[in-house]
Amino acid sequence: MLLLLFEAGAVAATAPVSDDPAQLLRQAESVESSNHAKFNELMRQLDAVAARLSPQQKLHLRYLEARRIAFAGNYAAALPSLTAISDQTEDPVLAFRAIATVIDLMVAESRYEEAFAKLNPLLEQLPKIKEPGVRIQGLGVAAQLYIEAGQYDVSTHYADQMIRESPDTQSACKGWFYKSDALFESGSAQLPADQLHDGAEACAKAGDTLFSLSFRHLLAGFDMRRGRPESAIRVLQANYPKVLQAGFPPQVTQFEATLAAAYRQIGDLASAVKFANSALMTDANRSYSKSTASAYRVLYEVAKERGDSKGSLAYLEKYVVAHDGYQSRLSAKALAYQIAKQQVLAKKLQIDGLDKKNRILALQGELDRKAAETSRLYVALLLMVLASIIVWAYRVKRSQLRFMRLARRDGLTGIFNRQHFVNEAERELRYCRKSARDACLVLIDLDHFKLVNDTHGHAVGDRVLKRAVDACQAHLRSTDVFGRLGGEEFGVLLPECTLDSVLPSVEQMRAAIAAASIAGDAPGIPISASFGVAAAASSGYALRQLMIDADRALYQAKREGRNRIRLFDAGMRG
Repeated sequence: MLLLLFEAGAVAATAPVSDDPAQLLRQAESVESSNHAKFNELMRQLDAVAARLSPQQKLHLRYLEARRIAFAGNYAAALPSLTAISDQTEDPVLAFRAIATVIDLMVAESRYEEAFAKLNPLLEQLPKIKEPGVRIQGLGVAAQLYIEAGQYDVSTHYADQMIRESPDTQSACKGWFYKSDALFESGSAQLPADQLHDGAEACAKAGDTLFSLSFRHLLAGFDMRRGRPESAIRVLQANYPKVLQAGFPPQVTQFEATLAAAYRQIGDLASAVKFANSALMTDANRSYSKSTASAYRVLYEVAKERGDSKGSLAYLEKYVVAHDGYQSRLSAKALAYQIAKQQVLAKKLQIDGLDKKNRILALQGELDRKAAETSRLYVALLLMVLASIIVWAYRVKRSQLRFMRLARRDGLTGIFNRQHFVNEAERELRYCRKSARDACLVLIDLDHFKLVNDTHGHAVGDRVLKRAVDACQAHLRSTDVFGRLGGEEFGVLLPECTLDSVLPSVEQMRAAIAAASIAGDAPGIPISASFGVAAAASSGYALRQLMIDADRALYQAKREGRNRIRLFDAGMRG
């Protein structure tokens, strides 16, 4: 929503206030959204002269009113009005701006598939738009939406175009922010020095806008990724008062959640808890945001370090819910992009099919003159069209199956993601309970995995995760349910297994993970894992209770020195 909040400042130049309707409209366009008092005063003046407005100027006033409603957070009320304006106006620039704002609001409402459906027609209109500020708005919508969908190369392309076409430093700041954000979200730990310098300089010249503050937060994120929490704290604390003054809740929460994580890393637990709670309070209306999940994780880790097992478990559950919700939103964005891409392909295939049909109709004219020869040609062409339809249907079906698989699998390791693991595990447990068969749940947590990431980087950490998964899979049965629960934590449900029969397999997995440090893609990096095991015979067939008991056993294994297996017993509930 940063783009919506700043589109006004890039479209029109400031003009003296007067009672001329056209000049009042231009003046309202030039006022940044943060200057609510001035903007509202201009809107009151426009309402007073509404009778003198032309039909096109009235549509323009409706656009400004819809934008004011959107600024207040009422996206559902603003969307119908903006859509109607884009359909009714004869001004292509106003129609372009209305659709760009609609896309931005749809992203805010998590309506990603609809946003992508409107993005392609919008970009097709971009070459016809000559006003620099309006072009920047359209390019910014594309850059932001492609970042949301994980298409970082495409986003960088539009961000570079924004930088080249920027008519002022504020527009350049937006472009540099999107380019840097795409680099950060792609998982890179490095920000090129020239990009850092140019982006910081552009945002500094733009003034203390939300984009310049977001750029500072992004720089702090790069510091955190490089293992420099002290530097991140300095950047965030220096700009935190400006963020509070700006008062944009999602940005305030980002600063507070990152400050909490940074203070947690340097051991200042009191400050970590303070900022984590502030982030949760600020972000109370966004349960599934990245900042909310990060804040709950900090509170979980602090409670765990302080030995508050009850509190740590409560925060862990809240973290899992927030993290899963956030991951679901990410999956929805990626799926929306793939669906939009598939629809474009389907439309192209449909056009190709119509072209072939037209060619068939043209050839039918010759069928009257060439009886036998043309009849054979007609049959051949029909078969070709039928084959094309079959191929198209096969491609669509294959794409659908691939999307279903992506929705069930963890993108890094290829095993079940958390949600599908939960669904499959609960199904197996219901079967075991009905047939009076035993079952065991094993929770696996890689030891000191954060140290691997901090020391060797996230790329090596990803390879370590894959090696650990491969080591475990070699000792699992086809009926076992194996999934990644989050980060470096995994779960295995083994149906029709007792504690006595499951222990040898778990020991084999533990030994295999420990032996994986000699692998060729990252040799010499020691790996080990701690295991917690709970059985349905003692914990029942409810997956939630099994996970709680297995987590207690896992926590006991961690406390006893890691790289070991612990079975749950009733004494651990005390």
